[in-house]
Amino acid sequence: MYDVDPYFGPLLRRPRQERGLSVRALAQLVDATDVSAEVLSAVELAVDDLASAYATSPPGELLDPIRQQLARIGRLLDARATLDQRRRLLVAGGWLSLLRATVHIDLRHRAAATAHLAIAEQLAQQTEHREIQAWCLETVASDVLTAGDYRRALNLSRQAQEVAPRDSSAYIQATAQEGRAWARIGDQRETRRTLSRLSRLVSPLPVPDRPEHHYRYDPAKALSYTATTLAWAGEPAAEDYARAAVAELNGSARPRRTASARLDLGLALVAAGKPDEASVTAQAAITSGRVVASNWWRASEVVASVEATGISEARDLRDAYEAYRPLPE
Repeated sequence: MYDVDPYFGPLLRRPRQERGLSVRALAQLVDATDVSAEVLSAVELAVDDLASAYATSPPGELLDPIRQQLARIGRLLDARATLDQRRRLLVAGGWLSLLRATVHIDLRHRAAATAHLAIAEQLAQQTEHREIQAWCLETVASDVLTAGDYRRALNLSRQAQEVAPRDSSAYIQATAQEGRAWARIGDQRETRRTLSRLSRLVSPLPVPDRPEHHYRYDPAKALSYTATTLAWAGEPAAEDYARAAVAELNGSARPRRTASARLDLGLALVAAGKPDEASVTAQAAITSGRVVASNWWRASEVVASVEATGISEARDLRDAYEAYRPLPE
């Protein structure tokens, strides 16, 4: 029914071949492997490479590499492997299935995203990998937030925090997502409290080796998330935070985050009574071509806000919006 990798479902459901073997044969099987340490390390490195490429690559360009790596993991799972090796392969498959679901969300491939999230959750449960489980919840929270289901996004963000290890990136990201949900609900007090918690979590963090890695929290993200959250909450401080986020990201290798920061600044500028500048800023974000389909609603919100002010520049902004609008799903 869905475009799902054929390897994981049957592997998770089939009966174990080891049943009925003697204790001695089982002990020998535990140590038997056709999977070298080099191959296993290469698989895990490929997962990190793809998770890092997510920040800079158009979503459609990532699907084939992710499919290829999932197929490779499937073939390795059909080979002899130790219990530890099998777990590491399943964990790698869990991360890749989660990343693939995220890419499908960006492309508005709803059925495929749902199917691959289910696979990621199943693999996370089998391997007892709490961080992948938490990221699955956070990913759904982010998705339903864009659809306007703010209370569900809030509940999912809190569930993710309950599941995630306290020292994990998933815990921090779920906290940031909770703040965005409170902002959309319109509770400024809870929004501020959550942002304060986020600041305490992020302040002692070092910059990770690969800050562009989608599943490793980069402390620099906190500025952008604060700008987004305050802009959505209608806080006057949003303009300063959004300007700082744009300045920090401008010219960086993170074009998607830069485009999102410009949309945040545009929304804040409208609220501050500066629709002319908001129009220019939003148009720069839209014409960058880096606003993914799942994030297009944010562009729609800024365009509508600028148009509501009645300025003549709104016509140019609307023209750019229509020219770059993603195709229907």
